[in-house]
Amino acid sequence: MNTANYLKFYIDGAWVDPIEARTLDVIDPSTEQPFAKISIGSAADVDRAVKAARAAFDGFSRTSVNERVELLEAIGAEYDKRAEDIAEAVSREMGAPLGFARGAQVWIGRAHLTEIVKVLKSYRFEYMRGNTRVVKEPIGVVGMITPWNWPLNQITCKVAPALAAGCTMVLKPSEIAPIDAVIFAEVMQAAGVPKGVFNMVQGTGDTVGSRISSHPDIDMVSFTGSTRAGVLVAKSAADTVKRVHQELGGKSANILLPDADLAAAIPPSIATCFGNSGQSCNAPTRMLVPRERQAEAIAIARKAASTYVVGDPRKESSGLGPVVSKAQFDKIQNLIDSGIKEGATLVIGGLGRPEGLSRGYYVRPTLFADVKPSMRIAREEIFGPVLSIMPYETEEEAIRIANETVYGLAAYVQSSSLEHARAVGSRMRAGTVYLNNPDFDIGAPFGGYKQSGNGREWSEFGLDEFLETKGVVGFQVA
Repeated sequence: MNTANYLKFYIDGAWVDPIEARTLDVIDPSTEQPFAKISIGSAADVDRAVKAARAAFDGFSRTSVNERVELLEAIGAEYDKRAEDIAEAVSREMGAPLGFARGAQVWIGRAHLTEIVKVLKSYRFEYMRGNTRVVKEPIGVVGMITPWNWPLNQITCKVAPALAAGCTMVLKPSEIAPIDAVIFAEVMQAAGVPKGVFNMVQGTGDTVGSRISSHPDIDMVSFTGSTRAGVLVAKSAADTVKRVHQELGGKSANILLPDADLAAAIPPSIATCFGNSGQSCNAPTRMLVPRERQAEAIAIARKAASTYVVGDPRKESSGLGPVVSKAQFDKIQNLIDSGIKEGATLVIGGLGRPEGLSRGYYVRPTLFADVKPSMRIAREEIFGPVLSIMPYETEEEAIRIANETVYGLAAYVQSSSLEHARAVGSRMRAGTVYLNNPDFDIGAPFGGYKQSGNGREWSEFGLDEFLETKGVVGFQVA
């Protein structure tokens, strides 16, 4: 691994030094100690990257579908060569256990590359509608701002469809988990991506992110992160009237209907909630159960939650690693404390690190019961391994509670009757609805309602976001 590139940016097909020499420590959350340094960019670095992307756009936008398919396949092949390096980086920078880093974090990045190739081979960029030719064209230069929690997922589900569309781009990865992005840029270089098509500038949101959002030569900004930051991106982008695509926060409800098989439904629901140490925006963190079955649900959930081993991400025995940072750890502790003080029943877990761990941002897997909709743990995105069990009286009340949130990223419905689950699922105000803990589907649209964002990612839905629609009227005379 070329650690020298940690202190450089990838611009116009080359690794270059920042205009201003400023560095930031990258912290290993399992030790609370730095393990690498990166350079922090300035607005001038963004300007340089945008200039390269703008110069490359005319040529790259006119490449054929076959040329872009071949390029994406080459990227996939190089990605496979670096898979272990990427897994090691993700584990060090954001605390994912190595097995999870390989099997989930690295895997999903590869899955998006595979999926977009399949989509691109059959996508209709042009078709006739009467005497009008409808043409889908690349939107232009895209600014991409990605988070730390699923870094390869968010990089690839933006970069891959943007390339498929014929766009050029400037990526700002998270400064908290930046090393995987350095390796990804090396993958792009090794795959022969034409110079200027893909550019990467490391930095903070208030400097690099802000300049990307406001830059007059960027045609679109695609952002994944918190709703608070998403609002700032949208405001910054407004003056240039660029397209803004956002995938933001969530507070997903998991409705266990009265006819649900709790023993079958709850353990996989806990796994989805606690996976990635709870750091997933679509995690089912609010489990709604019939009041008369809450005691049964608590017993099953307690048993399932107690099986999770929290520990060193490099040990095979660890199922959950630390959360990503001290700021995240402190936020989770504050919210757990609020649940206790507001009167929720603490079933398992609670404040502080798990037993035997005195260093690292480790959080105890935590279950609350008797949670009311007004409590902070029921309203705010915790982003940690914390589940709130909320009793309800009627199905209508459950639906109301599920939808009674500013978010709308995902919803989960469990029932022994698929027809019943479908009926309740149709009433969920969320971008993705999961019925009875289904298998993962990389081809499903991903995105949110309300303050969970706008636009969609993954598969052809992601490709659509990077295209403009043109009507050529009179193309064909009757």
